Amino acid sequence: MQSERARVEKNVSLLHGAGGEMMNALIADVLTKIKNKNAGGIGLESLDDGAAIPLAQGGFLVLTTDTHVVKPIFFPGGDIGRLSVSGTVNDLAMMGAAPLALTSAIVMEDGFAISDLRKIVASMDEATQEVDTAIVTGDTKVVEKGALDKIIINTAGIGFVERPVRDCGLKPGNKLIITGTIGDHGIAVLAKREDFHFRTELRSDVAPIWHTVKAALDAADSTAITAMKDPTRGGVASALNDMAHKSGVEVLIQEESLPINPSIRAAAEMLGIDVLEVANEGKAIIGVEAESAEAVLHAVKKTKYGKNAAIIGEVKEGQKVLMTTHIGGTRFVDAPLGDPVPRVC
Repeated sequence: MQSERARVEKNVSLLHGAGGEMMNALIADVLTKIKNKNAGGIGLESLDDGAAIPLAQGGFLVLTTDTHVVKPIFFPGGDIGRLSVSGTVNDLAMMGAAPLALTSAIVMEDGFAISDLRKIVASMDEATQEVDTAIVTGDTKVVEKGALDKIIINTAGIGFVERPVRDCGLKPGNKLIITGTIGDHGIAVLAKREDFHFRTELRSDVAPIWHTVKAALDAADSTAITAMKDPTRGGVASALNDMAHKSGVEVLIQEESLPINPSIRAAAEMLGIDVLEVANEGKAIIGVEAESAEAVLHAVKKTKYGKNAAIIGEVKEGQKVLMTTHIGGTRFVDAPLGDPVPRVC
């Protein structure tokens, strides 16, 4: 146990890329040591979903980037191409920014099937069309067979917003909305990877959700939405802990209010996985002023990807994340060390 701990502290492990405490520690200890990490607005030091650069004429340019290493590259509900576009669009959306344009850099190993590449690019094109944006430039590299696991895609995106939404803006009295069922992506990818068979096919939720987020923003005044974050690696548990810690507040959620697909719940229980810690790729957690919560929820539920949205909790004084269970007790919701399903995004 001691030798394993020493190995993890000395070398990068899969846990360091899994969206939990281990990844946050690596970023804080190493990757944020860059001296010039802010262009006058919100920069790398904030560890938000993107950077916000103030423009002379007003408003902010939002910039984000993400690299995608999902295994398998094709899974029920999507593929690495749809994932790469959705992940970047959604990071822009979490700061309230409309996606203006994306870039794409693809690295493949020698022998990668061109037919698979065509499918992936078609998925990327379809996802960009959903949110009226475009991939405007990119790069392609090929490496020796075995030098990587088939294909890696990096996407970057730019967007514009008058006032960025932060993940650190929660205030006591806020309500918390989740825009749909949780755990779908991670469990679906795991089931496909390990060839698990269930009565119902488990499907990823991967989707670009800018229109869902825009509906929430348009449903209330400009300050009613106080914080947003997409619960990707590390799931809802990691996202809520991050938001609570940065905002200096306590979050209390209700287990009975969490929207969970019955098939996903059953699969997670069978596999011994906490669905709160599993990645999502088409959902947002939205903090909203209490008086606007119902209007925002109603607007979200009218969108394509928001039909199962729900108010799942509220924000209080303190600095922790708690959950009232279905039997009436209360338990801590801790940030996981990492997502229990690696290589999902």
